Amino acid sequence: MTNKEKNFISAVIYVHNDEKNIGSFLQIVMNILEEHFEHSEIICVNDYSQDSSVEIVRRISSEAETTTVTVLNMSYFHGVEVAMNAGMDLAIGDFVLEFDSCVPDFAPQEIMRVYKKALEGYDIVSASPDKKQRFTSNIFYSVFNRFTDFSYKLYTERFRVLSRRVINRISSMNKSVPYRKAVYANCGLKTMNLRYPTVGGCLDKEDKTERKYRADLAVDSMILFTEVGYRFSVTMTVLMMLVAIFVAVYSAVIYLFSTPVAGWTTTIFFMSFAFFGLFGILTIIIKYLQILVDLVFRRKKYSFESIEKITK
Repeated sequence: MTNKEKNFISAVIYVHNDEKNIGSFLQIVMNILEEHFEHSEIICVNDYSQDSSVEIVRRISSEAETTTVTVLNMSYFHGVEVAMNAGMDLAIGDFVLEFDSCVPDFAPQEIMRVYKKALEGYDIVSASPDKKQRFTSNIFYSVFNRFTDFSYKLYTERFRVLSRRVINRISSMNKSVPYRKAVYANCGLKTMNLRYPTVGGCLDKEDKTERKYRADLAVDSMILFTEVGYRFSVTMTVLMMLVAIFVAVYSAVIYLFSTPVAGWTTTIFFMSFAFFGLFGILTIIIKYLQILVDLVFRRKKYSFESIEKITK
C-alpha cells in the first residue's frame, strides 16, 4: 500500500463552459489526490458557465471517497484571474494546485512530479507543455519577458502548485493586480518551471467570451508590467528629433540657396519642432504614468526568499 502524503492538498480548477473536458479532467485530479494524499479538497470555480459543466462536476464528485469537492459559483463572468483568486481564498491546503483551464494534455503522474519538486524547497512550481506555443502566446511572452525586470521568466502554463508560504505572502500584496503570474514572479520566492510531454489530442476550447477576456488581459498586463509603452514613446521621440533636425537643415539649405514659397520655411520649421515637442510631452506623460503604476500596482515593501539561522 502506498504511503500517502500527510500534507493537506487543495486543487482549484477554473471552469467556464468546459462540458467537453471537465468530466475527464476532474476524474484525473480526483484520482491522483485520493491515491497519494490523506487529506485533500477540490474547489471548482464555476465562472458563470452556460452549459452542463456544473452538472458534470456534481456527477463526478459523487464518486469521491476521501476528497471533498466544492463548487464555487460566480454570480457573473469574472474571468480567470478574479475567479481563481476567489477559489484561492477558499482553499485551506498546505499546498494548492492551480488549474487555469481544463485541458487534460498531461499524464496524471505530472501532478505528483510538480508536487514532489515543490517539496525540494520551491514555493512555486509550474508545469508547461513541451510543445510549440501559439503564435500570439509566443509573441506575448517574448515581449513580456524582454521588457520586465523579473528574474523568473513566464511561459504558457497548464497548472502550478503553490506553498502556503507564497499564498500568505501574495495575500499581503496588492490584490488589485490583474495578473497572478506576474505577482508570483515578483514575490521573491523560489520558483521552478517543469516541462512535460503532451498526451492525447486535447485542444484549448474556443469560447469567445473567455478568448476576448484573455486577449484584453494580455494587453493590460503588457501595459502594467512592462516598459513597452515607455520604450516606444522614447524611440518615437528620438526619431522625431532626428526628423526635426533633418528638416531644419533642409529648410535652411532651401532658404539660403533657393527661392522657397513664401512662408514655407517657417511652416516646416514649426511643424517639425511641434511634432518633436508633442512626442517629448507624451514621453514625459507616459513616464509619469509608469511611475504611478509602479507605486500603485507593483510596489512592495520588501521580499526575501528565506531566513537562515546560523547560530543557536
